[in-house]
Amino acid sequence: MTIEHAAVHMHRKPWGSTDLLPWAVAPATGDKIGEVWFERADVAAPRPALLLKLLFTSEPLSIQVHPDDDFAQSIGLPNGKTEAWYILSAKPGAQVAVGLKHPLSAMELRTSIEDGSVAEKVQWRVVRKGDLISVPAGTVHAIGAGIVLAEIQQHSDATFRLFDYGRQRELHADHAVAVAIRGPADPQSLPQKLTEARSALVVSPHFVLEQFHLPASSIWRLDAPKETWVLVLSGRARIGSIDASMGDAIFMDTDCAHIETGAEGMTGLLAYLGPNVNPSALEQQNNIGVVTGPVSVRPPPMRIASGHLPPLAEQEA
Repeated sequence: MTIEHAAVHMHRKPWGSTDLLPWAVAPATGDKIGEVWFERADVAAPRPALLLKLLFTSEPLSIQVHPDDDFAQSIGLPNGKTEAWYILSAKPGAQVAVGLKHPLSAMELRTSIEDGSVAEKVQWRVVRKGDLISVPAGTVHAIGAGIVLAEIQQHSDATFRLFDYGRQRELHADHAVAVAIRGPADPQSLPQKLTEARSALVVSPHFVLEQFHLPASSIWRLDAPKETWVLVLSGRARIGSIDASMGDAIFMDTDCAHIETGAEGMTGLLAYLGPNVNPSALEQQNNIGVVTGPVSVRPPPMRIASGHLPPLAEQEA
């Protein structure tokens, strides 16, 4: 049984930002931080199956693709990488790429990687605060500049780059061609309303991602029969014995806790292992605020636990 205030590790990236507010305070060294990882507070604890993190982009990320479990295991990795992004903020016109504009043969994709034209073949779309982007393994994708997002993913660093904007980092044409879905991505699914307080944003074999809105001065029961992450997006609450506010993350496993919201209520993301929605993940325990019975469903600064800042050369994205 586990409930922890997640530790925070910051990672330098060439495309990162020196402005992490209001989610975190950037190092005084002026390093460009691209990713903030939430991890177990106990460094000796088993590695979770999921990784929750925040991304901050001042430049575009590489165009890349991740393998599925089968391919990852065929090259000696424990698992592949399916992920999803929740847009926390985006400058006007900021874009992400998901999938290709048109189907390509394996040879056409390889040639476009080698000559750099793949940058013109990905499908870009403008994003805004509150958008959700699902990125199954095999999807060619990229994140543009001017975006802050929360990401939930299978815990893996398996990334194959197709294009890197002249940063002189290695490309991975062989593996990228082998794992990429060489055509447009499937349409993004719409949120499924679970209760008045909860919506399922992504339901996949690997994880479920929900968004929740808890009213002011209300009490809830959070049920986590398996690995579960909570990220506070706004407001304040006491989760078990932990005081949590904007930017805080909570890790739970085989445990339950009461949530007592403050005067502003609390909005957040809830992520847990798939493939099924947990119908009792959040249940109201009092009559203050909204009624949250099931409905019909159609088929301040972060706590810095360490100054972990690995060299840029170790960063793969």
